[in-house]
Amino acid sequence: MRDNRVNKERVSSIGSPSYADQFGVVNQQTAEASHPIMAAALMKETHSVRQATLRFALDHMATPGLDVGTFFALARDLGLTDVQIRNNPCSKAAVRGNPPADVRSAAAEAGITIISVNALQRFNEWTPARKAEASKLADYAAACGAQALMLVPVNDGSWSANGERPGNLRVALKALKPILQSRGLIGLIEPLGFQTSSLRSKNEAANAIASVDGQSVFRLVHDTFHHTLAGETSFFCDLTGLVHVSGINDPTFWIHPDRIVGGSDNCSQIRALLDGGYTGPFSLELVEEVHALNDSAGAFAASIDLIRHGLLTRVPV
Repeated sequence: MRDNRVNKERVSSIGSPSYADQFGVVNQQTAEASHPIMAAALMKETHSVRQATLRFALDHMATPGLDVGTFFALARDLGLTDVQIRNNPCSKAAVRGNPPADVRSAAAEAGITIISVNALQRFNEWTPARKAEASKLADYAAACGAQALMLVPVNDGSWSANGERPGNLRVALKALKPILQSRGLIGLIEPLGFQTSSLRSKNEAANAIASVDGQSVFRLVHDTFHHTLAGETSFFCDLTGLVHVSGINDPTFWIHPDRIVGGSDNCSQIRALLDGGYTGPFSLELVEEVHALNDSAGAFAASIDLIRHGLLTRVPV
């Protein structure tokens, strides 16, 4: 029987207190007024909590040329234990052709946790073919030991003004719920901020999850780029199962010139998520320029250091 701990862990995070409440950190302004030294000590403690809690992961798309075993080894060399793998035909980093038992064995040998298999595309366009595809992907995810299956919405502009869009989303979630539950998987819904996306808003996704009583099965993916691109200001920390840290500087551009995760307002979003009680992984989704680098591991390490520095110094990153 498949281990269902992921469901319990995800559910237990709902309603978690903020880090300030959890660790007894008082209001900074009050502390500064009463005792500057105490304020400095408390600020240092808050930064330490953030650093200790920050758990990075690596998406296989960041290194699409690596086979699964080499990809797992790279993650461990970076000090990471969480990864995302891909099994969709359009991905350059697909594990297609790799038996799930072999992937599971390689992950166990490397000490790697597979967060998710990416992805069921056009998940909110539910058809008999989509149901068959979802079942097949869910079988693969469960067999390789993944905790979740990524769910990506239609993104071709065909549903932009479709009044049936919210209803179609609920139909898809209701149908996916037993497929995921029976395999002990979480469905990770990733709203895309593009104008062509049929699901841009995390709020809309959260409402749909609630409408199908799916809080124990579905979680949101908070992507820092898509959050910025969609103009969102709300954070759903208790419903977030994964954070994608994207290396996009300006939402009018799709490629970040610095080739490491910077730009946008990554650190301010990470702070908000941590302060709101999010304790899950932060997965690095680096852009295409990184793929051609001779030292991609160095770029990943630089990205991690950049984010940690930004959190400590409150410099926008």
